[in-house]
Amino acid sequence: MKGLVRALLAIIGVLGLVVVGAVVYITTFFDPNDLKPRLIDTVRQQSGLELALDGPLNWSFYPRLGVSVEDARAWLPRQPHDETAFAAIERAEVSMAFAPLLSGKVAIDGLILDGMRLDLERDAQGQGNWEVLLEKIDDAATQGDAQPAATTIPASGVEKETGIALDIARVQVENSRIRYADAGSDLDVTLRDLALTGTNVNPAKAFPLKASFVIESVAPGLTSDVSLQSKVRLGLEEDRYTFQDLSLKTLTQLAEFQERDQEVSLEANRVVAELANGHFQLDEAEVTANFEHPSLGSEPLPATLTFAAEANTQQGTAQVRDLLLTSGKNLKLSGTLSLADLMTAPSYTGQVNLAPLSLRPWLERFGVELDTANDEALSEVALTSPLKGNLDQVTLTGLTLVLDETTLTGRLGAGLDGQSVNFDLQGDRLDLDNYLPPISEEKAATDEETAWLNGIGILPAYAQEASGELVPVELLRGLAVDGQLAFDEVKVKGGTLLSPSLKLTGEKGIHRLESFTAKLYDGTLNTTASLNVRETPIRWTFAPRLENVQVVPLVEDFSGEPSPLRGRLNLNGEFTSRTNSLDTLERNLNGKAAFHIADGAIFDVNVSQELCTAVAMLEGETTSREWSPDTRFDRLDANLTVTNGVVHNEDLHIAIPGIELTGAGELNLPTERFAYDARARFVDTADAACNVNPRLERVPLPVHCEGSLDGEPKQWCRFDRNAFEKALTSLARDEVKQKAAEKISEKIEERLGEDKSKELRNAIRGLFE
Repeated sequence: MKGLVRALLAIIGVLGLVVVGAVVYITTFFDPNDLKPRLIDTVRQQSGLELALDGPLNWSFYPRLGVSVEDARAWLPRQPHDETAFAAIERAEVSMAFAPLLSGKVAIDGLILDGMRLDLERDAQGQGNWEVLLEKIDDAATQGDAQPAATTIPASGVEKETGIALDIARVQVENSRIRYADAGSDLDVTLRDLALTGTNVNPAKAFPLKASFVIESVAPGLTSDVSLQSKVRLGLEEDRYTFQDLSLKTLTQLAEFQERDQEVSLEANRVVAELANGHFQLDEAEVTANFEHPSLGSEPLPATLTFAAEANTQQGTAQVRDLLLTSGKNLKLSGTLSLADLMTAPSYTGQVNLAPLSLRPWLERFGVELDTANDEALSEVALTSPLKGNLDQVTLTGLTLVLDETTLTGRLGAGLDGQSVNFDLQGDRLDLDNYLPPISEEKAATDEETAWLNGIGILPAYAQEASGELVPVELLRGLAVDGQLAFDEVKVKGGTLLSPSLKLTGEKGIHRLESFTAKLYDGTLNTTASLNVRETPIRWTFAPRLENVQVVPLVEDFSGEPSPLRGRLNLNGEFTSRTNSLDTLERNLNGKAAFHIADGAIFDVNVSQELCTAVAMLEGETTSREWSPDTRFDRLDANLTVTNGVVHNEDLHIAIPGIELTGAGELNLPTERFAYDARARFVDTADAACNVNPRLERVPLPVHCEGSLDGEPKQWCRFDRNAFEKALTSLARDEVKQKAAEKISEKIEERLGEDKSKELRNAIRGLFE
């Protein structure tokens, strides 16, 4: 940047040299065109530029003494003349005041440059075409041939050596253009319609300056109208330039959204540039802006930024102090920033503070739809943290984030390209139900899964598209994740998780929930999962594990209904699904699970009482025992297999004292329809429920269950009379066969004797079995 500024000043100096030379010699030579060869040689010696003066040199005497040059072009050393000239001027004019001439001094009254064109280019290796000009000027200065007036001769020295007072009543630049192209970054920027006006231009004191121009950029595509106004002091002796009461205003149109204007203005009390030591300073600066973009809503977004800044390019450092960003909806963001290694590998540290505000109106403005059970959720958000980073990533190293009644602390980092995120956060208490969508009475069951998928109840804009994707596949394919999150307590769907923690990793399209652990109702929850978005369709895998979890609070908190049983639940499962649509997530579910409930009871029904009463009736007897209102069982076991969303079970086993319950059936998850058959059988145990005729121990008492999960539970199951009658018929047939065999055996024994008839008796008995 310093070299570029020096190049611009050197070019202006060369143009000034041309004008000054013309003024000096015009008083001696009658025809100013005789100066052309001498001027061309002088410019070549001092700068290496090849100057062409195709237009005439004219001078005037009234109303002021002046000289003008038309159609001047200059090529860089070794630049072919068939290429576009490095610099050109359609017309330049200088005029002198009469009064100083009477005393033998030359005072420039006015300077006009019309149609100036300047082409600055940097190649792919970072070499600027103006650098050869600077080298030539430096060589000339070292050899003592000459010194560029604008860069090395002090202002007082110019007047002393030439008799020319650098106090110009008016400097005016019109209809000019400057182009800068960088092949290394594909940057191509043009400043056109450049107009600059300065009055009472004097390097020894401040003078007013006005400028306006249009910036056109190909990459990025934009057009911006810029106007500048300030009081400028050119400290040429100390190479120090000061802008007082600077006002810079821009009106920008982006190529993608030409109908929306972006307004940005900068007001600064003082701007100081000390080129000799690379020191720059900005005092009491204020940036105001109005941004328009479809993602920002229909109304422009206003913003104001106040700060003070200081930088040193030689040391590669910069500081931003007293930074305060404010905007509508109570946004107030403050902080500081220190930068290092600006010229090589920029890095920064600082502090950021966000005053409490409601996040809801901001999310709604950015097109994020909120549907939270608590209307006050996200109404108070604040954060404070030190920060550090570089051009690739920023990290909040000591974050304290307040989210309503929850406080999170730790570290949060993200890549500036949006392709990476890392975090290690700890929180106190979080009521996640406040941020989940409200559950309607009609869709309480189905909304539960949607709520989990929506995270904290925020449905991003992309999720509203017709595709209805569960996850943004393209984003996740390039996203790298490494994070840990822990809380003291989390409430979700009415349940309470104690000390929950999770660890996430992911890169190259494969993301893993390495662990999710929590204490859950005197037991533990441990889950792992993964998501592979490299495959099509994407693949989900998850493996839940529950150990010794109390069933009663688990069911009651999550369902809001009384639990039908108690006990301690143990479960292990492994599941997969291949889809990116909520509609087919369950339909494509496959896997298996095994669960076990120990030391439990089924509430409000006593299976032993029902079965013993039924058996007594069959025997023509009654029962007089005092029965418990519940059915206690020693264990409940089952293995489940899930195939394309249908849950199959073939081995349900419930061990009740003196009774054994078994069952088999299936549940269709997408349709929520199920069918199940259970069998109750008496077994001979020490703690038998009742005394049963040994004949009835072989008779299963069947129950058939069928219906829908959203139906009435009392209507799900019924006693299977047909199956029971078939069992009794089979038992009676077996008894008749047994009695017939025994009768025949007795007759044979009477005739043959016990020893001789044994083999025959066994053969006959086999005929009836």
